[in-house]
Amino acid sequence: MMRSLLTLALVFGGGYFYGQHVEKEAQQAEVDKLNLEARAKEQALTMAVTTTADALRKTNEKAKLATKERNDAIDSGALRLRLKTTCPVPAATDSPAPTGDSRGEASAELDRETAKALIALTEEGDRAIEKLNACITLYNNARSAQ
Repeated sequence: MMRSLLTLALVFGGGYFYGQHVEKEAQQAEVDKLNLEARAKEQALTMAVTTTADALRKTNEKAKLATKERNDAIDSGALRLRLKTTCPVPAATDSPAPTGDSRGEASAELDRETAKALIALTEEGDRAIEKLNACITLYNNARSAQ
């Protein structure tokens, strides 16, 4: 009787410890699998960030080159920035009527530095929009990968 109880206790205890061991191994295998999946997602996101950053860098380099070429053209006089305005208020009766095909439009040529500054301001806005769009794309990619 004592022997049966001892045998039963040993079998139960051995089965319990063996089951614990098997469960720990199964949990460790699951953790390893999830870690591999997380690393793969992380690598994919890193690659996406690198690709987007490279594309943005190339776009900025092209924009700088275009800016330099345009500034050179403005400095040489080959490119001029003119502003046209129309006046909705009728002119005084003693002023001469507009002639030619100007149709009452007035225009003025901006000096070179003002033209370059105005264009630089718009380009800065364009670059900010491109950066924002790149960030939004990366965020959406990261969010969908999760």
